[in-house]
Amino acid sequence: MIGRLQEMNQLERMYASERFEFMVMYGRRRIGKTTILQEFSKMHKTIFFSAQEKNDTLNLQDFSKLLQEHFDGGFIASFASWSDALDYFGKKAQKQKTVLIIDEFPFLAESNPSVKSIFQHKIDHDWKERNLFLIFCGSSVSFMLNDVMGYKSPLYGRSTGSMEVLPFDYLESAAFFPDYSEEEKLIAYGILGGVPRYLNAFDPKRALRENLISEILTEGAFLNDEPQTLLRMELREPAVYNSILEAVANGCNRIMEIADRIHEEKSKCSKYMLTLQTLRLLEKHVPCGETDGSKKGIYEITDHFYRFWYRYVFSNKSYYSMLGTERAADEIMEGINDYMGPVFEDICRQYLVRRAKGGILPFVPHAIGKWWGNNPVIKAQDDVDLLALDRKGERGIFVECKFRNRPMGMDEYDDLVTATEAFPGVKEKWLIFISKSGFTEAVKRRAGEEGAELVEVKGMYE
Repeated sequence: MIGRLQEMNQLERMYASERFEFMVMYGRRRIGKTTILQEFSKMHKTIFFSAQEKNDTLNLQDFSKLLQEHFDGGFIASFASWSDALDYFGKKAQKQKTVLIIDEFPFLAESNPSVKSIFQHKIDHDWKERNLFLIFCGSSVSFMLNDVMGYKSPLYGRSTGSMEVLPFDYLESAAFFPDYSEEEKLIAYGILGGVPRYLNAFDPKRALRENLISEILTEGAFLNDEPQTLLRMELREPAVYNSILEAVANGCNRIMEIADRIHEEKSKCSKYMLTLQTLRLLEKHVPCGETDGSKKGIYEITDHFYRFWYRYVFSNKSYYSMLGTERAADEIMEGINDYMGPVFEDICRQYLVRRAKGGILPFVPHAIGKWWGNNPVIKAQDDVDLLALDRKGERGIFVECKFRNRPMGMDEYDDLVTATEAFPGVKEKWLIFISKSGFTEAVKRRAGEEGAELVEVKGMYE
């Protein structure tokens, strides 16, 4: 298993305690939750139950069989109720610490809503004084947050820990492609995002273009229709959601723009976009330093693979079928720098966050992200690719990010300097320029004179 050291360490810490522990783990599909739990299970006495989308009687039967085979070496008959099954587990697990994992718990609770109350009763009246480790895992993020940990849930306040399993960042994703160049690793991340299942779909021994053809553009390939497949699993009306995601992937990032593009009312769009946010597929951003209620909010697709797929595959299905996979791949790769622009800004944000955690920034940022708005000095709209501010807004790191085939020149340097003038309240300013193709000699000299930092892609992997 690549990565996930932090997640494994958290599970191990909870296992090492000598009290009852209850972990709630959640995260979107394909993110690697089950893999983490499987690896953890290899090291400890564990009962690992995967709930299925079937009726309660059959799930109880499967659970009964698993318990009896684990403790007694054979299956006699299904327990009459979940309460009886959990009583049996509690008695049998007294001798040594036992881990009980319920994977895809929402399937279990949806087929029998009383299961939540049954587990709550066992925790309160029996298990909380025992050295047991209970883990609920689910791909329905909203269900795990609201129906398991939410205030109205019978299980509210019972968990002793929670974990949202997140996608890998650009550096963690690079481990899947050890033989790729730094630039190729960034593009692979831009195409696939940080979802382990998607990263594993590419053969690290094959060129990016060849993987693009065989694993995404070819009909029947796993990634050719993956976003559609997942939306059908999660949502009742995928058509509107598809339209919204396609609009955002192609540059519509304000709610009115999206509504106009898909010919739907703004109120309807808002409702559907909220669902996509819950699914961790869409995210609202405001200018760095402003509150969440800012009217300047824009929307972006959080998963880079979804961003790529809706921009290229979904929008060009008919065209690519006529063009052919080879020529389609060539066309995509010719314009990949343009696509990578916003992706590279996100990568640079991740890079800055890593530096902050490592204590190698001038200060720990309180707010970090893109900024856009009015610059009174030039009396026009302006933007900063990446801005980091301290808690008081008196110190700022201003970053220019460029994913181009030419060295960054003085124009980009001047643009960033001008943008800093929109922040008169920032008393201490640091400039960082990050460029895929390096810098002109003039920029290098000026940066040296003014103390600005120049970062090339190679430096982002050190």
